[in-house]
Amino acid sequence: MKLNSHNDWSPLKEIIVGSARNYTAHDRELSFDVFFHEHLFRSDWAYPRLKKSSGPSAGTRWQIHERYVEELNEDVEGLADTLQKLGIIVHRPVILPPDAPAIRGFGWEAMPVPALNIRDNTLILGDEIIETPPAIRSRYLETRLLTPLFKKYYDEGARWTTMPRPVLTDASFDLSYVRDTQNTMGGPTEPVENPLPSPYDVGFEMMLDGAQCLKLGRDIIVNVANANHATAFEWLRRHLEDRYRLHQIYRMSDNHIDTMLLALRPGVFLARHEGIREMLPDPFRKWQFIVPPPPESDSFPKYDESDLVLTSPYIDLNVLSLSPTDVLVNQACAGLIRVLENARFNVIPVQHRHRRLFGGGLHCFTLDTVRDSVLEDLQ
Repeated sequence: MKLNSHNDWSPLKEIIVGSARNYTAHDRELSFDVFFHEHLFRSDWAYPRLKKSSGPSAGTRWQIHERYVEELNEDVEGLADTLQKLGIIVHRPVILPPDAPAIRGFGWEAMPVPALNIRDNTLILGDEIIETPPAIRSRYLETRLLTPLFKKYYDEGARWTTMPRPVLTDASFDLSYVRDTQNTMGGPTEPVENPLPSPYDVGFEMMLDGAQCLKLGRDIIVNVANANHATAFEWLRRHLEDRYRLHQIYRMSDNHIDTMLLALRPGVFLARHEGIREMLPDPFRKWQFIVPPPPESDSFPKYDESDLVLTSPYIDLNVLSLSPTDVLVNQACAGLIRVLENARFNVIPVQHRHRRLFGGGLHCFTLDTVRDSVLEDLQ
């Protein structure tokens, strides 16, 4: 089928499910620490205090326990199997080799990670694939693991666009957000080290993840938290101005929007809290807001100081809609399931244990490419 995805709720026909194969470590360096700053350096129960010198983190490589990797692979394959059994065509990325060499840029080096959280570096709008500019060095080549699939859709008539790629020197990153301790919940944060100068510096560069965008037909809400996002937003606005209305939302979160707000169908949002309503354009403030109860700490595995926790406990709001009535939800979230069922959604539970260690939920791990959808004006 031809590429066609205008929203997050129309009946799903084809999807890409990420791969967790050979995901064994996190590469701790400036771009990683900036991106995950809120999650690494909080001190409440949601984010165990990180001690850089503890655990198996010799150098910049933070190893992940083998058992967690095995269970992650089991859960990702279970997700793909569930979708296939529901009659959805499932595509998979190229598997990252276990001996993949480091990615080398101008003045930096990082070990690549598999194409797992594939929602991040790609934005599908109708019949167009837009590769977005990555913010984490280890993910710089991640969409190359999706190239065979993108080429297939291109050969079938899809448009294929790549936003300008950042150089990613230290000075490329706007650090104002991570240095503003008022944007954190767990007390003062540990500082991000000062960036080092480079002959390749060009100032703040555009960086934006597809997961910062909420597709609402002709309207696209984009979360902007720093100058990198703002520059990318302007590029996207110019590129799409004759087809879509883009709305810049300032700092709904540090980057991704899909653990804060998701559209389950026209007129219905799943939201972290009711206050998000006031951040939205007027036409969308009238929608119903489903706000689930706060997550329970015992719904997550217990981790120790050697485990790098990368997401908030609200990660399970990151659900995947299969249609206006059917929603894939983490089976560990009894409160969320109950609220959605009370709102007359058909909940399909799946297992996803270590979402906090690998930075993504069900929406993050997937990229819908074909939905039975048309471009609607929902205002």
